[in-house]
Amino acid sequence: MSDEIFFAEDDEEEVQFHGSWKVLIVDDEPEIHAVTKLALGDFVFQDKKIEFLSAYSGAEAKQAFIDNHDIAAVLLDVVMETDDAGLLVADFIRNELSNHFTRIILRTGQPGQAPERDVIVNYDINDYKSKTELTAQKLFSVLISALRSYRDISAIEENRKGLEKIIAASADIFSLQSFECFIEGIVQQLASILGGTEDAAYLTSAVMGATPLNQYNSNELFVFTGKGEYENKAGKKLEQVLSGPQLKSCMLAYTNKSLIYEDEYLVAYCDSKS
Repeated sequence: MSDEIFFAEDDEEEVQFHGSWKVLIVDDEPEIHAVTKLALGDFVFQDKKIEFLSAYSGAEAKQAFIDNHDIAAVLLDVVMETDDAGLLVADFIRNELSNHFTRIILRTGQPGQAPERDVIVNYDINDYKSKTELTAQKLFSVLISALRSYRDISAIEENRKGLEKIIAASADIFSLQSFECFIEGIVQQLASILGGTEDAAYLTSAVMGATPLNQYNSNELFVFTGKGEYENKAGKKLEQVLSGPQLKSCMLAYTNKSLIYEDEYLVAYCDSKS
């Protein structure tokens, strides 16, 4: 008998990430960008990694916010091309862009230039830290807190928009235009309940739809309304929008009148007499 012992190699499960959190680093010192990215390189929150954006001046930071409407958090230096460049960016985000979702974390290497009490009172920021106190662990904790707040505020906003559509449609629910709005509101609400998903669609075999359907077949499904990647697909046949496993899942759920759960999507059948 051989005295050799063999160990089976562990099969490492490949982690699946679903999207990313956009975090903007604003600082005129390149090494601050490098250190921040290094400290948060393996950061994951709710199966999402960080997508870093960089700006090296107040002007670049403002442009980044104009170009990206989904920045979850910004690590913002106070003193850059001017002593108050960071404060001007914070004011631009809140008052000119009316962006009250992004979490603003002010970082400064010169606390005396912008006293914490004055900044907290006069600017709508969410945290104020000295660069010297932001260790890797504290940076991790600050960012987790910021992303949780951003997630919750975004979910509340999705709910608000969905309710607005439902309320607007309730006055005249039987008109096609109002029914369309009502369904859009429900889709938005359901997407929010399911975790703030960006992509959702309501499929129907009914003749009534956002775009009049001239040919009707009870075995065919059409996109009635959608959000995210399905936003402009109203009136299209299911086969024109989905393919592969997702298409099969939709048809299976429709045929069996069932719910189908997969790793990256959910198909829910809803029974209705109309």
